[in-house]
Amino acid sequence: MFVTPAFAQTAGQAGAGSAVASFLPLILIFGIMYFLLIRPQQKKMKDLKAMVEALRRGDQVLTAGGIVGKVTKVGEDGMVEVEIADGVRVKVLKHTISQVLNKTEPAAS
Repeated sequence: MFVTPAFAQTAGQAGAGSAVASFLPLILIFGIMYFLLIRPQQKKMKDLKAMVEALRRGDQVLTAGGIVGKVTKVGEDGMVEVEIADGVRVKVLKHTISQVLNKTEPAAS
């Protein structure tokens, strides 16, 4: 009643081209978000996992709780024994270690 026949004919013809054009900004935004946010975060998590897996006795570490200590024993069950003061040793989970402060060099054989 309010739509003219000429307008109705042109609205039906512009379907495929305008659908792609309307989704193009969304696709570009997702691409930018992926390269600026998601990809660097994945790289950071990969580096942290490799760093935690390479822990050795003598490394100085920082836990997620803010405790700084020296690794005295690396367990196979995902636990690490950390000395936080003279004679004070605590067991922490490997995945709670957020940073390795001082890395020790492997012993020469």
